[in-house]
Amino acid sequence: MKRVKKSKRPGVPGMNRKKETIVLGVESNQHRLDVAARSDVFEAIRQGMDDIAHGRTRAAREVFLTLRRKFGIRR
Repeated sequence: MKRVKKSKRPGVPGMNRKKETIVLGVESNQHRLDVAARSDVFEAIRQGMDDIAHGRTRAAREVFLTLRRKFGIRR
């Protein structure tokens, strides 16, 4: 654990170093979660740009009108 805390990198515990368990420090794990979240955002943006490029869009006014009708919402 001292090595994981000091290096802020994943470590394999135990004397025989069997690669059955990996210990992550809190900072290391949070960094991995942050990277994954950014990847999701970038993918969503890429998909949106692709939709725009291929004409898969609708005007906001049309979308809101459809939702109002579907859920019986009055202005």
